[in-house]
Amino acid sequence: MKRLLLIAVLACVSWSGLPQTSSQTQEDTLKSSYLDSGKAIPNTKDTLLEYNNFKKTIQLSKKSKDFETLGNAYIGLAKWHEDHTVLDSSIVYLQKAISLYKKQEMTKSLADTYLLLVSNYSGTAEYDKGSETVYKALALYEKIGDQRGVAQCYTKISDLLYYSDSYAEGAEYCKKAIAIQEKNGYEEDLALSYRRLAENQLFLGNLDESLASMNQAINLYKKIGENGPPLLACYNGRGNIYKYMEKYPEAIADYNRCYEGAEKIGFTRYMMPPTANIGHVYILQGKYAEALPYNLKAIEIMKRIGNTKNLWENYMHVSNIYSELGDYKNALEYHELYEQGHSEYLNTIIARKDSELQVKYETAQKDMEIMSQQAKISQQRKTQFLYIGIAGLLGIILFGMYFTLKNIRKKRKALSVLNVELDAKNKQNELLLKEIHHRVKNNLEMVKSLIALQSAKLEDGASKEAMLASQNRVQSMGIIHQKLYQGENLGSIEMKDYFVNLGEGVLDTFNAEDKVKIECAMDDLNLDVDTAVPIGLIVNELLTNALKYAFPEGVKGQIKISLTKENNDLLLKVSDNGIGKTEGSKPKGTGFGTQLIQLLTQQLNGTISEDYKNGTAVFFNFKNFKTA
Repeated sequence: MKRLLLIAVLACVSWSGLPQTSSQTQEDTLKSSYLDSGKAIPNTKDTLLEYNNFKKTIQLSKKSKDFETLGNAYIGLAKWHEDHTVLDSSIVYLQKAISLYKKQEMTKSLADTYLLLVSNYSGTAEYDKGSETVYKALALYEKIGDQRGVAQCYTKISDLLYYSDSYAEGAEYCKKAIAIQEKNGYEEDLALSYRRLAENQLFLGNLDESLASMNQAINLYKKIGENGPPLLACYNGRGNIYKYMEKYPEAIADYNRCYEGAEKIGFTRYMMPPTANIGHVYILQGKYAEALPYNLKAIEIMKRIGNTKNLWENYMHVSNIYSELGDYKNALEYHELYEQGHSEYLNTIIARKDSELQVKYETAQKDMEIMSQQAKISQQRKTQFLYIGIAGLLGIILFGMYFTLKNIRKKRKALSVLNVELDAKNKQNELLLKEIHHRVKNNLEMVKSLIALQSAKLEDGASKEAMLASQNRVQSMGIIHQKLYQGENLGSIEMKDYFVNLGEGVLDTFNAEDKVKIECAMDDLNLDVDTAVPIGLIVNELLTNALKYAFPEGVKGQIKISLTKENNDLLLKVSDNGIGKTEGSKPKGTGFGTQLIQLLTQQLNGTISEDYKNGTAVFFNFKNFKTA
């Protein structure tokens, strides 16, 4: 009787039940917006009643220990939250179902629920978690020989690769999924894979191929009688293709098909993708006033439904629109939002790649030989990703500086006739310049952290030492920018205070605070940035060498730094009371630090001399230095 009662309660609500149903596994995320094509449209209009029925089912299932019904109820409630509240609540209930299936060893249901969870992680832009989850699902499907599940995982992986701009690799995973689905006649899954393939082909520049693949997906959905979200997503996707083909009337027609279909269904979240894309078409046509309300409405919907993974992209569009319309205040405000969101987006991409490599390594090992090969490949790829990440971060820094300075110039030009407000605007510009130095400092800290992460993965001592030296060099430049935005004068650095901070940082790096004392025997002296940066790098190298070689085996000591001006010359001295350098001894290390010091000294038109009588002392004389 209890079993019949549970089934009766579940029958009172309309949800698609088992996670392995095809409509539930065809969720979708568009590059410019979100359209969840996997949700069944509830027939029950009373959403509160629907919610209460799920809660009652959960309670009764727990009492009767009907774990299958309990898992289905968790998933149904997750999809209810996905439809009516926010994705975070949906994720909570999917995780409850996963815990249940793990405990009961229900492998197929566990794998299916992992796939549903991947969709929600994609919707919240947590691509690292999504990548880890999809490979868990793939391992389970391979274990039980479920080819349909394997193909669905390939399609999911292509989706995650798509959002990390890995379009070629994403297209290959789509083709692997299509081969399995065509062989076994999985038409609904095949339609989604063709759509994913079209989206990757679009950003590979294969517009004709992309259009053909998207039309293939549309024809398959029409063939099986699908008129809901999956088909609407294809219309939106085909609109994107027409947009990049510059066939704007055809693009807007498809976006309207998607919008009208979503409006007919009565789900606001499905109206967001065409809304944002119509605004983008108007931007491409230079119709900024017409574009503005569409992009603002898209932002409002994204915030309301909690799907913010592409929010930064719409912030960028709105900032550009306001800039073109001459509203520089709002343009700057939305540009700040864009920079923050885009930075978070890049961080998720880096985390996703790292997670993907780790999961692939764990699931692919078959024997000791394969494990060794995978470890080498993983190390090489991580190094490549590090270089790509550093290059990307530097690009963001340059772009941010360029865009901010461009806005400042525009504002100064526009406000040149308003003499009354001149002082206030100058203070505002000074604040913006400090913000630039602040961001440069923060980004240098991020680069330092990335190097530290990579160093932790290395086993070779020489490589680790090189990485540590790179961290210190980045740190020395970061302190410069920190002093600039903290100080009153944006064009100069007070060197004594800078050396104190630099010394503390290097001592902390080598964990030598109790072993070595650093003394700055000098008066306050201000230098311009072009002079301070190379001098800071020189002192950093000398401190590093002293800590590495001058005080072996726990020997305590002292390092002195002095910087003075004499006529038109600048005199720098760094000395220690360590073991010094014996005659005929071979240089230690790679010699890169010494080469760097020589190059920087030449850059400042200086000379070097050394003394090894009582430890080591290095003297520099810089001719015709610039005062701040």
